[in-house]
Amino acid sequence: MDMNLHHPTIAMQAEPMSREEDEGQWLRCARRGDQAAFERIYRRHSAAVHGLAWRLTADRALAEDITQEAFLRLLRRIGGADPDRPLRPWLNQVASNLAIDHLRRTLRETSDIALPEPGAIAPEPADCSEASGLLGQLAPIARTLVWLNQVEGWSHQALGRKFGRSESWSKSIVSRALAQLRDIAHPGDRHES
Repeated sequence: MDMNLHHPTIAMQAEPMSREEDEGQWLRCARRGDQAAFERIYRRHSAAVHGLAWRLTADRALAEDITQEAFLRLLRRIGGADPDRPLRPWLNQVASNLAIDHLRRTLRETSDIALPEPGAIAPEPADCSEASGLLGQLAPIARTLVWLNQVEGWSHQALGRKFGRSESWSKSIVSRALAQLRDIAHPGDRHES
């Protein structure tokens, strides 16, 4: 199956599920080589997968690469995908793992997490009116850990293991990052330790 995932007619337009045709049926058809069925799966999930990748990396080009790689992996494993299980959790896991792998490589190259010290002066809240704006104020590793822990529900133990670090490493970064986000969102409410 030759597939151009960046083709303008299928690029990240959410595909609503219909009652007559569900994701399991699309998957079964895609297994038989039905390109339109795979395109429907792509349209249904690509925006969400891209959104997660972008939140974790804050890099649109990298998020596009991660999204494309997640769907290429699905295409390679389509025969093993269970049509009775939703694809979104699997795709999100693949995208998260790809983002983490990228961040681990970046950490090895820089060996610097670049978190500000507690009490550091935060940017003005006008610069970050939305949650994504707030998260964008964090260092890449902190943003990823906060999102995966607080939104996706990953445990500190799982995060530490994924990054080749300890559970306390994850707890420390998330705690400092959340404190930084509080300072950014509410600059007048700084708490002295």
